[in-house]
Amino acid sequence: MSNLQKLLHTARFHTTVARLAQLPRDPLPEVAFVGRSNAGKSSAINVLCQRKRLAFASKSPGRTQALNYYALGNPDEAPVGYLVDTPGYGFAAVPGEVKAEWDQLGGSYLRHDSGNLRGVVLLIDIRRMITERDRVLIEYLPPTTPLLVLITKADKLGRAEQWANRETIRRELADFGIAPERARLVLFSALKRTGVAEAATQIGAWILGEAAPDAGAAASGEGHSPTATSNGQSGP
Repeated sequence: MSNLQKLLHTARFHTTVARLAQLPRDPLPEVAFVGRSNAGKSSAINVLCQRKRLAFASKSPGRTQALNYYALGNPDEAPVGYLVDTPGYGFAAVPGEVKAEWDQLGGSYLRHDSGNLRGVVLLIDIRRMITERDRVLIEYLPPTTPLLVLITKADKLGRAEQWANRETIRRELADFGIAPERARLVLFSALKRTGVAEAATQIGAWILGEAAPDAGAAASGEGHSPTATSNGQSGP
């Protein structure tokens, strides 16, 4: 296990932000987790950080309207960076006023230019693919910030269908103007721990300002096709 992966194991709760004015003022690197409600965001954070209850899934999906900051680094020292859990977006039962609240907090967080955001982890359910709500969420993403796209709940499908859906997601992201070199796609399962090593390595690299190793080295073949290239895309 690399030091980049181990960095996430130091995660602990730091603060909850209900308004942008409450954002931490220290200029530390941040990696934000974003995704439609029920895409498995809390489960992904917990398994990446090896903590069972670090992030909580709301009993009313889409209604947790706050940014939760988790500090990284030696707990006896100042943090070296933060993971930022944004509210789940666009659950079907969420009324319009809650969507407006998300825009004011989650959307404003992604759009404000603090200079701290090093990467965004975008979670997409492999069974539902990119939905209309995902498309709306993608519009909030900063235009040049690198993405780690976790295609969650991959264990629900067979291997061939996993890769077929992954390729469809890659094409649709490209249609939205997200170039392949900007987005690293990872088949992910919190239950089976598929893609965990690769994802943790990339996030740790963003926080520490290091270059992540190539996909195969990061995951030792976990969650990859034999033709995967260094940016996480399928080869020809």
